[in-house]
Amino acid sequence: MCRVVDLQQAVLAKNDACAHTLRENLAARGTSVINLLSSPGSGKTALLERELALAHRRGVPVAALTADLATENDAVRLARSRVPVKQVLTDGLCHLEAEMLGGHLHEWLPADTRLLFIENVGNLVCPASYDLGETLRVVLASVTEGEDKPLKYPTAFGLAHLVVVTKTDIAEAVDFDEKAFRANVEQINPGVEIVLTSARRGEGDGVLLDRALAARDGAPVHIPVMNRQSHHVHDAGHSHGEGHTHAEGHTHGEGHTHAQGHSHGEGHSHAPAGGPDSPGARSHTTDPGTVASSR
Repeated sequence: MCRVVDLQQAVLAKNDACAHTLRENLAARGTSVINLLSSPGSGKTALLERELALAHRRGVPVAALTADLATENDAVRLARSRVPVKQVLTDGLCHLEAEMLGGHLHEWLPADTRLLFIENVGNLVCPASYDLGETLRVVLASVTEGEDKPLKYPTAFGLAHLVVVTKTDIAEAVDFDEKAFRANVEQINPGVEIVLTSARRGEGDGVLLDRALAARDGAPVHIPVMNRQSHHVHDAGHSHGEGHTHAEGHTHGEGHTHAQGHSHGEGHSHAPAGGPDSPGARSHTTDPGTVASSR
């Protein structure tokens, strides 16, 4: 067991080092990363569609990278915003890693990009422990998922710089208890901002873009208590909550670890990614408004 935990820690330490380098390199060119995490179907793509379109209308140079196990559906949707988009097909990997991300950005990310939005794989377990060099980590939860989501996934919510509630237009229909949800978030991540959104009604439009731009320009970012306890503080002047608390050995409730290539019931492999040319790291890039492919 000790060897497994040691290997897990080594994998995460390597990722943290890669993320640190990636963050520095992107900051030197004026680009900040916004990492979006959520369960499948929470509304990440719908939210991002609207924020990218708004950025395009405002003339803010942004780009988006979206990761899925299969299909280019999300990239096609996001490309309608007419900003550069890349689809990464993980072929079973349940998360992105910093080294993998850096490889996909090479020779693709436009030089003038101010904000790079990452739509991570739909999963609140694996991606939570992997720093992607982000300036802002955003965790989404739809009103249909239940008020106890933050308690069930404490690492994901506990390391968030911003929490977004989606689909509020149906909150009453599904008996969503906003007060209970806020209390649960506060228990896990005291002081983090919670934003209410509805893609159908336009509620909360632009808030994510505004927060991302502010963080990129040096505005203070919320420092999660969990991240303060991890003692992993970056040089950017504030702490990033990207998976720097590894005390639990990064294992799943079912006993699946990330260091030995064990898979989920859905076939999500946890083997460390070997970069953009390794299996599980195919990418599909776009020019504004189009979808192309690369490996």
